[in-house]
Amino acid sequence: MDYQNRAGSKFGGGGVASSSSTNADRRERLRKLALETIDLDKDPYFFKNHVGSFECRLCLTVHQNDGSYLAHTQGRKHQTNLARRAAREQKEGRANDPMLGVNMGVAVRRNVVKIGRPGYKITKTRDPLTRQLGLLFQLQYPEISQGAVPRVRFMSAYEQKVEDPPDKNYQYLLVAAEPYETCGFKLQAREVDRREGRLWTWFDEDSKEFWIQVLFKTEREERYSGVPGLAPSGPRR
Repeated sequence: MDYQNRAGSKFGGGGVASSSSTNADRRERLRKLALETIDLDKDPYFFKNHVGSFECRLCLTVHQNDGSYLAHTQGRKHQTNLARRAAREQKEGRANDPMLGVNMGVAVRRNVVKIGRPGYKITKTRDPLTRQLGLLFQLQYPEISQGAVPRVRFMSAYEQKVEDPPDKNYQYLLVAAEPYETCGFKLQAREVDRREGRLWTWFDEDSKEFWIQVLFKTEREERYSGVPGLAPSGPRR
């Protein structure tokens, strides 16, 4: 930093540095330090977006140039997030997993070629005891990856990005299994009965068929589910 030619200072003397000058000098020193210790080609958190800016996937920050990103990696926020990530991975017992990035604890994302949607069949059901309405899904995965098991999750209308504007009267059931595309089924936004035996999944490894049963709570259960003694606790005999 040039302390001699700063405005208001005498020749040969160093004036008081402004806060902006101090910050600029600190960023430059951090950038030079990072250049000696970090290889951007091997940094799993370094990402260049479509507008030419640089992003830190760990801290979710955006930088205008690589120097700004390198200075960020030496800052307190980035180092703190690295420590938190390492502690969490170590707690989960995955620090030495070969599927994780070297010394970073970052899962390696595989590029899988999608082969289309699976065949499926949907059947309406009704529990003979509780009179609950439901749906039975049957999906065929003849080319599913070795050792893979389909995964299921429910998504609200406000989470999805396909239909705009979102309709609060519906929810979505998602089923994912590599190398097939993820299937989404549009359901009524009724409360799902998640008790044991009501919501279940089963994958037949011989026929490669995946079964899902979804039962919705009755109107009485939805209305009085939070009131003790009013909602039925089990099937009626």
